[in-house]
Amino acid sequence: MRLPNPLIVASVLLVTSSHALNILLNNDDGFGSGNLRELYRLLKGEGHTVWIVAPATKQSGQGGRSDFTTEANLTAPSQYDLIPAGEPSVGSDPNDSHIWYYNGTPAACTFVALDYVLPKFADFKVPDLVVTGPNYGTNLGPFVWTLSGTAGAAYAATHRSIPAIALSASNAEIPYYEIKNKTNPATWAAEVSLKVVNTFINSAPKGGPILPLGYGANVNMPTLTGNNKKLKYVQTRMTGNAHVNEAVLNATKGTFTWANIKPYAAGVNTCLNGDCSMPGETYVVENGGVSISLYTIDYTAPSTANTESIMKRLSKLATGK
Repeated sequence: MRLPNPLIVASVLLVTSSHALNILLNNDDGFGSGNLRELYRLLKGEGHTVWIVAPATKQSGQGGRSDFTTEANLTAPSQYDLIPAGEPSVGSDPNDSHIWYYNGTPAACTFVALDYVLPKFADFKVPDLVVTGPNYGTNLGPFVWTLSGTAGAAYAATHRSIPAIALSASNAEIPYYEIKNKTNPATWAAEVSLKVVNTFINSAPKGGPILPLGYGANVNMPTLTGNNKKLKYVQTRMTGNAHVNEAVLNATKGTFTWANIKPYAAGVNTCLNGDCSMPGETYVVENGGVSISLYTIDYTAPSTANTESIMKRLSKLATGK
């Protein structure tokens, strides 16, 4: 594995937050997620003002789809039966007024938070930071990135000019109420997430934004054992050993499922932006490191010879020839 960027490693050692912020949490696993609730607890313990607005039910794989319910009330119980059917489609957890659910996709939850919950019920209207996850399972590579609801909830905030960090861990699903101690994968994922989030906060320019306008971060964690002090934090790019799917037919059932194409597909791993010498996040996480990739909202192709060649081929459209 390539050695971590020393700047990343040095900054991640700044664990204690010295800047209390207004933070919005969201995810695609549902508002009862153990990972989400543990990070909520830890961020509050750092002195941050934290609100959760997350899906009423599991919404994994929704990407950036912004789907708002057409029903004013829940037609079925929420995740883990925390909210019964018939209750409003948006509301707060009966045990914590800072934890809200909405019966929509993760991106829709971001918008409902920004345009309804926070302005109406919180002491702040616009959060300083949006954090999504930690997700159950990693979100590695550009193909999975566009599929992930955790990612969609993050870049929905970035679209709205708010810094966002998407977090994904390698642990299995667990309801928050089944967490009985601090030595479990959900708490470990939250602890690593807290360290990364606080590093972004504490290293930001004084009086400046946590991330530049239009930027966000995608963070992925390997399987954690509790001995997190020896983890390596590596600056990565999304491409590089990344997977992309193929459709696999079950001839007996007449249905399709997915599998990862082998060997790696060239298209998803073509490095076009950023530092192509950096390792890919998939490789880093598969080798036990924490990957930290930056993303931008601007999908425009970079100004390269290839781009110029394509545009030159299309120049006849502009001249009418």
